[in-house]
Amino acid sequence: MKRISIIVLLVTVATVVTFQSLGKGKQAAPPDKYSTILVLVGRMLAEGHYSPQRIDDLFSTKVFDRYLAELDPEKNFFLKSDVELLRKKHGNRIDDELNGAPVLFVKEAGIIFNKRMLEAEAVYKKILQTPFTFSKFEEVQLDGDKLDYPTSIAERDERWRQKLKYLTLERYAESLEQQRNAKDKSVVRTEVELEKEARDKVGKIMSRTFERLRLKFNEDDKFNLFVNTVTTTMDPHSEFMPPVDKRYFDEEMSGQFYGIGATLQYDDGNIKITSVVTGSPAYKSGKIQNGDIILKVGQGAEEPVDLTGFMTTDAVKLIRGKKDTEVRLTIRKLDGTILTVPLIRDRIVQDEGYARSAIVAENGKKIGYIYLPDFYADFDNPNGRRCYTDVADELDKLKKEGIDGLIFDLRNNGGGSLYDVVQMAGLFIAEGPIVQVKDRERTPNVLKDRDRSVHYSGPLIVMVNEFSASASEIFAAAIQDYGRGIIIGSSSTYGKGTVQRNIGLDPQYGFSTTNAELGTVKLTLQKFYRVNGGSTQLNGVTPDIIIPDNLEYMKVREKDTKESLPWDQIAKSPYITWTPGYDIDSIKHISQKRIDQDTIFQLIRQTASYLSQQNSKLYNLQLQEYVKSQEKIRTAVKKLDSIQQGREYLKVRPLSGEENRWSSDAPKQERFERWIKNLQKDIYIDQGVKVLNDIFNQSSHLARRA
Repeated sequence: MKRISIIVLLVTVATVVTFQSLGKGKQAAPPDKYSTILVLVGRMLAEGHYSPQRIDDLFSTKVFDRYLAELDPEKNFFLKSDVELLRKKHGNRIDDELNGAPVLFVKEAGIIFNKRMLEAEAVYKKILQTPFTFSKFEEVQLDGDKLDYPTSIAERDERWRQKLKYLTLERYAESLEQQRNAKDKSVVRTEVELEKEARDKVGKIMSRTFERLRLKFNEDDKFNLFVNTVTTTMDPHSEFMPPVDKRYFDEEMSGQFYGIGATLQYDDGNIKITSVVTGSPAYKSGKIQNGDIILKVGQGAEEPVDLTGFMTTDAVKLIRGKKDTEVRLTIRKLDGTILTVPLIRDRIVQDEGYARSAIVAENGKKIGYIYLPDFYADFDNPNGRRCYTDVADELDKLKKEGIDGLIFDLRNNGGGSLYDVVQMAGLFIAEGPIVQVKDRERTPNVLKDRDRSVHYSGPLIVMVNEFSASASEIFAAAIQDYGRGIIIGSSSTYGKGTVQRNIGLDPQYGFSTTNAELGTVKLTLQKFYRVNGGSTQLNGVTPDIIIPDNLEYMKVREKDTKESLPWDQIAKSPYITWTPGYDIDSIKHISQKRIDQDTIFQLIRQTASYLSQQNSKLYNLQLQEYVKSQEKIRTAVKKLDSIQQGREYLKVRPLSGEENRWSSDAPKQERFERWIKNLQKDIYIDQGVKVLNDIFNQSSHLARRA
């Protein structure tokens, strides 16, 4: 995963001052729209970005390479001679264009791309006229990062042959398996017929792909992609949105459409899910998560449409539809498995995205559980819902239940309101600093909890994973630094320690805070630091107790993007640590030893490592070997599922009086009951319960000794 969408409430006036100053002393507007946009973006990056790179020849080279990689990720369009010609003319002058020189590179690159694209279109049509054979050993490398540009027409054409053969093999093998498993044996097609059908399917995909490249990927689209390459070269969270994309983004945020409740992103030729809205059809399925690739979209029982070559907006049009109609998504999980998920379209139900709680009964103890999907806040309504007040209310309910300990679940929580995370941390500690926020050229602003009361003072476990980001990391870091609780989860959180803000490009005034006709830049302005002085950027938060998970070896964190800002450290903000009443180091040792000896977590670690190796994008084009590799992946996943099914379920129940909290809305009630059942089977919550038991046992032993 390359990006996580975060909404942050800025609480410092200094940021506003910075952007007011950006528009001052502006130069005369360049002569055309493209130049105007590039000059404004260049000034914004140089003057406003938190940690700007020098916009010079070196920066030009980085943008040059990344832009061509965006245009041609598999390196099967451009020839090496094309790249060398473009590099000689434009490789070190993109910085000049950002300073007002005529915009030439993106236009000339576009002309060459269009020429090579038309050549490739003729090549694929010719190749697909001849049947493929899958009996001889052959491998294809589809990872453009591991390839150089082809040195000749013949080498480029060979890459297309291998790619088309692989795409055909995927569909051919799938058809063979479906025919073997079909209950109706009256209709049996020959292997020749199945191969021809697979080739025809690939032909349709390619036809649609090239049609879109010819008709929809116009000069403006190429330029917008170029500007976004410029901004993301500065850091991966600084992005350019042209006006049409900004309007689309605003529509998505309004929630006025019926769909599945997932945010999509175009990534290296794929449509990737970047976030799932809590309470949405995608969320309720329990089968869709961040990083999944959508391969096909089907309308009910109709033949699904293959999304290869689709752009995000086109995919969304297929996924959206009328309320209560079925859409079927065929997705590829991060571990490589293929899954078809039927979903019923619905309006996103916001009230199922708020904090909620439950009770876990364990060895005569009551353990409270709070799930927080994100650090939400209604910024437009002073009296609207806020996550910290909702969590405080859930704590009150749990205290009435007489809980002995608390599990606070921040897994997959991508962040949100900075104000709310500060207030929420204050529910668990006495007054003190929570996070340091630093602007580009100013001393850090220390955000503090000023309420001396402690809303909950009992044993606390905070659960995190790779997708716990931004505000989630601030909360986990504060709890860890104060020694207030124990953090458990994957080897580190996401590692997003930066703040962005949308700034419009205005041809008359330079910059504005509203939608602008030239587009909008989401610009990185600030950086978070823990109270101990360390940044949450890049490294994230390392849990006290590490639990293996399926995504450990996948490239999904901030550190896996080379343009990310670095980790650094500032001065510590003075704070008084918590006295927990138990030995944290001893609890960590006992719990970690138990997890390391647990057979299911040993298997998860082994399976995660194995599956990550299967995603190298080096594929065998021999049918027998391809089928074997797919079967190995399925076997590994099935083995993991079977072991988890053998586990004893947790005793999880709703809070007293909330058993039928949605009785007036049958679908909501059903979803609520399903949520409780899913908690019962969650092996990670089970580990949180076991860690609390370790705390209870140690506290009881210490009490007896006293």
